[in-house]
Amino acid sequence: MPAPITIIIPTLNAESSLPDCLTALMEGLEAGLIRELVISDGGSQDATGVIAQAWGAIVIEGSATRGGQLRRGCDVAKGDWLLVLHADTVLQPGWTKEVQAHLSKRDRAAWFHLRFDRTGIGAQVVAGWANLRSRFGLPYGDQGLLISSSLYARVGGYPDVPLMEDVALARALKGRLVGLDVVAQTSADKYARQGWIKRGVRNLWTLGRYFAGADTTKLSESYRR
Repeated sequence: MPAPITIIIPTLNAESSLPDCLTALMEGLEAGLIRELVISDGGSQDATGVIAQAWGAIVIEGSATRGGQLRRGCDVAKGDWLLVLHADTVLQPGWTKEVQAHLSKRDRAAWFHLRFDRTGIGAQVVAGWANLRSRFGLPYGDQGLLISSSLYARVGGYPDVPLMEDVALARALKGRLVGLDVVAQTSADKYARQGWIKRGVRNLWTLGRYFAGADTTKLSESYRR
């Protein structure tokens, strides 16, 4: 019987972070959980593609919109389960035990507990808020997503939008999301550059506008400025 999980990772100039992300996945390969690795690239100009091919990944290319990249990656996946990760997210040792236990729950999707790769009160507060928000059914993409391919298809999958694709899918999965006792450590570079409070407030403002019905293209343009 084939291994159950396809790993899907969207990338864009991720040469500095992708190796650590992939190294952490070796635990799943050794446990017989990983069937294939799909890298959905948005037009990287660095060595991302070379790294992906060296790891034996299936590499697909398209426009650099996170929703579109994720949708394309999931569309080619052959596994019974999909494990979606960001390129700068590193699953901490022991993750396979929790993931293996979840595979009997085909009607439930799972997220991981966020932790940043830096210490300090800002990192603790933002990660704590993210994990609290997730308990109320709203995990973001940097917390990973483990979902059966059948449930993914049933709720319509990721929308091809430039922003908030993770929130849209989480809303479609309302009542069917659970947290696993797995730490997903993610990069704090953007918070460190922009300021923990400033970026946190900006994220909340963007989320509020999305819930109020703002166009995702305009949201994306504003967010990236």
